[in-house]
Amino acid sequence: MVDGALGMAFGIISNTLLVTLGVPPAAASAGVHTVETFTTCISGISHIWHRNVDWRLFARLVIPGIGGGMLGVYAVTSIPAEIVKPIVLVYLISIGLLLLWRGTHKAPVERKPKVVEPLGLVGGFLDAAGGGGWGPVVTSNLLVQGASPRLTVGTVNTVEFFLTATVSAAFISTLGWAAFTNATVGLLIGGVLAAPLGALLAKRIAAPRLMTLVGVVLTVTSAVNLWTALR
Repeated sequence: MVDGALGMAFGIISNTLLVTLGVPPAAASAGVHTVETFTTCISGISHIWHRNVDWRLFARLVIPGIGGGMLGVYAVTSIPAEIVKPIVLVYLISIGLLLLWRGTHKAPVERKPKVVEPLGLVGGFLDAAGGGGWGPVVTSNLLVQGASPRLTVGTVNTVEFFLTATVSAAFISTLGWAAFTNATVGLLIGGVLAAPLGALLAKRIAAPRLMTLVGVVLTVTSAVNLWTALR
């Protein structure tokens, strides 16, 4: 529900909990992305139904996102990501604080974002390599550039379906079905039930409040993950 409403957090929250419970990082990322294929499909359909999607922005994000995701699968299955992860989390915390300040102290001025394709590439890579990161990187940066919060959340969630479907297929071909755990089933049930509610919330929450909520979720989740990574 949080992911559908704010355009982020499913992968980060779910992956962090699975790793904490002892699931290997590659298997956790594979399971989370498999579940996200279903949840983002339902969430995307819901956002399209509520007219929360900017199709021009969608077209600029989808191909770079898929390309970055494929690179991320290669990285997580062959290259340790412990060095890069803390740097990315510090960056996300700073973005979260900026969004929190803008949502509470300054009326957002909506404008067309200029830097889009690089965000898709980086977001797709980090999402596959770290088990989450598409929403925090792409949604937060588009909001900082002045994009509409409602359309940004809806578009990023819709693109994420194509990203997660590609990443899941790549994980299956690389790790096989043995990488998936019973936790995948639980995530699937809860995620599918909650996904439509997120799209409805994104449509009804005012832009400043939505930006503030994104900032809070991004800052808190990134800070917790940074603390875990540095322990």
